Amino acid sequence: MNKYITAYYLDEGKLLKGVKQIKSKGVKIKDVLSPFPVHGLDKALGLRRSRLARVAFAGGAIGAIAGFGFQTWVFTSAYPINFGGKPYFSAPSFIPVTFETTVLFSAFSMVFAFLIASKLLPGENPVILDERVTDDHFLVVIELDEESTEESIKEIEKALKEAGAEGIIIKA
Repeated sequence: MNKYITAYYLDEGKLLKGVKQIKSKGVKIKDVLSPFPVHGLDKALGLRRSRLARVAFAGGAIGAIAGFGFQTWVFTSAYPINFGGKPYFSAPSFIPVTFETTVLFSAFSMVFAFLIASKLLPGENPVILDERVTDDHFLVVIELDEESTEESIKEIEKALKEAGAEGIIIKA
């Protein structure tokens, strides 16, 4: 991202209203950065629903199959021991470990999927657009094309001011 415009807001209500105004004027918003989640912002930006739930389900299913399968193999083939008079394949006794491996695999799959999607893996160079976002500011990022002219930048700046932006920084 070489050329961009950032506008910051101090209140999430103004941010939400501003994003809706900016989108209605046809300006394409690249991203919005905030110190905490803002209810309704994803809908205002027109974002798709997250696929993280699917990743969690797939990871959990793999964990359940792995946990149950491992116990089945151990107690029926690898190390069959008759203790307490129960059969070798006793599915009810496998439930606690199966549940725990489901939760473990689901959690790890979500963590890794989030790190990959957010580009937070080791070796990645983070782009810090404004240090104030980590404290109490909300930042709207608009990426500029190579064909962006001076007057199109002025129009975007005017739209941001009309939308109630507290401050605007242009990096062109």
